[in-house]
Amino acid sequence: MQHHFFNTRTLAIAAALAIAPAAFAQDATTTAPKRFNATVGYSHMIPKSNPGNVGGSAVDLDGKGAATLSGTWMVNDNVGVELWGTPDKYAHDVNLSTGHGTIKQQPIAVSGQYHFGNAAQPIRPFVGLGYYQANIDSETFDPTVAGGQHVGFDTPKGAIATVGADFNITDTWFARADARYMKGDSDVTVNGAKVGQLQLDPIVVGVGVGARF
Repeated sequence: MQHHFFNTRTLAIAAALAIAPAAFAQDATTTAPKRFNATVGYSHMIPKSNPGNVGGSAVDLDGKGAATLSGTWMVNDNVGVELWGTPDKYAHDVNLSTGHGTIKQQPIAVSGQYHFGNAAQPIRPFVGLGYYQANIDSETFDPTVAGGQHVGFDTPKGAIATVGADFNITDTWFARADARYMKGDSDVTVNGAKVGQLQLDPIVVGVGVGARF
């Protein structure tokens, strides 16, 4: 399901963040504004507890963790544009009355952000709103779920909202904590025929370490 599309997006994130080492070569005493920040972190995705039914069977999803990468271009001291995603994938257990399965999900998002206060304050909260979509693949289910037929999940996409805070360590380094809510549905198919729709609507809670330059 759009594997090449998402692999390209993941490589784009990695390429953007690959220039981060240039930050370490800057003079620590410079007064030039630092307009770009890059963050590496880890997060846990928590899907909606009752996302819906598939073929008349209620679905329960369990969330797991994955590494995250993000890069933000600060238009000015308060407004930024963030590209966020995962180089790896979130794994989910899918539990139904007819059996068990697993899927993997890899989201990517672009958001506008507003950072409160100024860059020099010790704790700097921020909010964001944007658009995301997630590739879902590696669907594996017990034969009892669909008689051994392939169970597929369509690409969820929609709005993403972010709240977080940066904790300044130096003028270059900072720690980050954030939470993201992603509003998106996924059609569920068996051998290509739609058998249900799930409101995934996950919350992603993460921490990370970043650098500005």
